[in-house]
Amino acid sequence: MGQAILAHGNTDINERPAFDKVLSDIADYVCGYEIDSELAYETARYCLLDTLGCGILALKFPACTKLLGPVVEGLSMNKGCRVPGTDYELDPVQGAFNIGAMVRWLDYNDTWLAAEWGHPSDNLGAILAVADYLGRTGKADLTMRDVLTAMIKAHEIQGCLALENSFNKVGLDHVVLVKCASAAVVMHMLGGTRDQIVDVLSQVWVDGQSLRTYRHAPNAGPRKSWAAGDACRRAVQLSLMTLAGEIGYPSALTAPKWGFYDVLFGGNAFKFQRPYGSYVMENILFKISYPAEYHSQTAVECAVQLHPQVKDRLDDIEKIVLSTHDAAIRIISKTGPLHNPADRDHCLQYMVAVPLMLGDLTADHYEDDFARNARIDDLRGKMEVVEDPRYSREYHEPEKRAFANAIQVFFKDGTSTEKVEVAYPIGHPRRREEGIPLLLAKAEENFKTHYDSGHTDKIMAMMSDQGYLEDMKVTAFMDALV
Repeated sequence: MGQAILAHGNTDINERPAFDKVLSDIADYVCGYEIDSELAYETARYCLLDTLGCGILALKFPACTKLLGPVVEGLSMNKGCRVPGTDYELDPVQGAFNIGAMVRWLDYNDTWLAAEWGHPSDNLGAILAVADYLGRTGKADLTMRDVLTAMIKAHEIQGCLALENSFNKVGLDHVVLVKCASAAVVMHMLGGTRDQIVDVLSQVWVDGQSLRTYRHAPNAGPRKSWAAGDACRRAVQLSLMTLAGEIGYPSALTAPKWGFYDVLFGGNAFKFQRPYGSYVMENILFKISYPAEYHSQTAVECAVQLHPQVKDRLDDIEKIVLSTHDAAIRIISKTGPLHNPADRDHCLQYMVAVPLMLGDLTADHYEDDFARNARIDDLRGKMEVVEDPRYSREYHEPEKRAFANAIQVFFKDGTSTEKVEVAYPIGHPRRREEGIPLLLAKAEENFKTHYDSGHTDKIMAMMSDQGYLEDMKVTAFMDALV
């Protein structure tokens, strides 16, 4: 009695510490923070509209639809969650994968770029699947206001973690942040306690994390289009397991030798720029005009502006100079063969060549049949990509966050076009007033690829009225999409 327990060199001290503060802070935010920003809710509505529109557009592509449905063909769940644009009724785990894969497939909706990049709207896969499942099974009677709130908080968790922490630099894919944010808000939706939210967050960080191999040359491939759906699926699965009694692991991040920081993050702890609120949703970046990786958005705008000057002189081009920022060079500048659509929509030179030729860039332009056009590789071969130090500096300045690109085309006769420069893409918060009408038009056009005009009008009407949408039951909302 009263004798101290001595730790020797060949023993471990088995006293559990308090849970890591990073995990506790997220749980406290999810459970206790009241969103009072009208701008955040309005932007969340636009995000919901845009994200679902992109998911519906993805149904045009067999490479996406072949992944959808139950794990085993023919299985269905009575009163399961619905998958927009389909007649599937699935368990919420597989439903989260389906919706998550759809909305990310074309890389055409919102994004967030800081020390780490990513797409906070990916969390909608988990949020919408769980919300519909809860409503249809009578476990919770959620409204679309609840969905928007979960979206705002998921955006905030993912975005704030990304502000100062680069997972890319240690070779991990940013979808780990989708898994983290989705697990936090989904656990709350399922009725989990504050402690259970902490538990499931610890499960997320001790889980295996995806490598970025499938996003970069020479391995870029379609997994990057369903990786976020996979993160949504895992977040829901871990949440349901935790709800059933699985314990958490207090020092999942900080445990010496075995924790996430030491094993996968170079021994560094996460850094934070700001407390959780509604900042990320309010400042989200939309992809409005073109389904192109965000660092290339302004380059595509430049190419579209130059199209009238070059369309009849393509054979006379000597060189094309692309001035860009360091992140674009690091992520999407590539030469050599492009092997699939996922490879092409992350190639700066490809995404410039097409609009120089055609004056536009659509998802169909990444498909194999179109990519066989020899003119594309001819133009790619004439491109010189150079870094403009000012563009790089303004990209990294938090008060600017510019995404500048410029293009100038030089001809064999010694003449050239003007140098066309665009600093902020149409979906940037600095161009929000200009961008929202185009965002609405984009969503309507995307819905019309799958629904008839009357059905599309119904969807657009219910999502155009903030109060009406927020009061809708989730099940009624999903009724309109199946």
